[in-house]
Amino acid sequence: MSITNIRLEVMHFLEKNVDNFITQFLVPVEKIWQPTDYLPDSEKETFFEDVKELRELAKELPYDFWVVLVGDTITEEALPTYESWLMDVEGIENVDGEKRNGWSKWIRHWTGEENRHGDLLNKYLYLSGRVNMREIEQTTQHLINDGFDIGTGRDPYKNFVYTSFQELATFISHNRVAEMAQKMSNEKLSRMCKRIASDEMRHHHAYSEFVRRIFEVDPSEMMLAFQYMMNQKIVMPAHFLRESKEKISTAFEQFSNAAQRIGVYTASDYVDIMQKLIDKWQIDKISGLTDEAERARDFLMKLPVRMSKISERLVIPVDSYIFKWVQPAVK
Repeated sequence: MSITNIRLEVMHFLEKNVDNFITQFLVPVEKIWQPTDYLPDSEKETFFEDVKELRELAKELPYDFWVVLVGDTITEEALPTYESWLMDVEGIENVDGEKRNGWSKWIRHWTGEENRHGDLLNKYLYLSGRVNMREIEQTTQHLINDGFDIGTGRDPYKNFVYTSFQELATFISHNRVAEMAQKMSNEKLSRMCKRIASDEMRHHHAYSEFVRRIFEVDPSEMMLAFQYMMNQKIVMPAHFLRESKEKISTAFEQFSNAAQRIGVYTASDYVDIMQKLIDKWQIDKISGLTDEAERARDFLMKLPVRMSKISERLVIPVDSYIFKWVQPAVK
């Protein structure tokens, strides 16, 4: 039997539990929070006063903070790319009628939850009055147009490694932004970002559970997929980020530098996530591996130390890059 057929067999095996996954890791529409819960209520007489308060608090936030918040928002708003990518994964059938399977149901429900993140952050940026919304909107459209290439192909094993990693990385980013906002006495923005972060952590638990179950039934191929993704490095979903009239990917490094400069998401965080996944999946205890998979395990166990030494040598520019999104610079 080919590797592809084995993967399909495993995906069909796991699919039997999709409804349980949805119940365990996602929240029904009627019970989950919505963006309007955290924004000034336009139906109330106090709406303009509440917006004024939001704008006054926004004045206290520093430049790199705004760059990171904008970049996080754009990343969330590129959701159509992520949904279409997941719908194309081997074993996920998103066709009409009876051929549509449980995995497509999972992705639709996951997308529904993720959609609220960009919606909330976009409205906050608009009301804040501190950013150039048209430039942000153009960057978002470019990012959706450009798509992304994360090196996973249609392989469900590699894709679930990617989502396990990326959901945790997104949690860290939103949670750090929340902590910074709280330190600057912006309680409402802090609550928004903490809420988004909590969603990302739930999603991380879901995708990492998918990988754990694959390790139970197809350990060698899952180990090789994990090694492949860590060896080529996890590419961030916004790695094609660009501003208006600029070339593809020209804004990502500057955005990444801003995030590292203020400690929202750093090279050390990347290494920590890698180690957390190794520990979560108990890579050192998995048995029944082929010789090739054993070598992949050895590589994975040593990789965090190697990557940590590399991350220590990184030099981040001290000066902020001035983006079209946030101009002139917020004092």
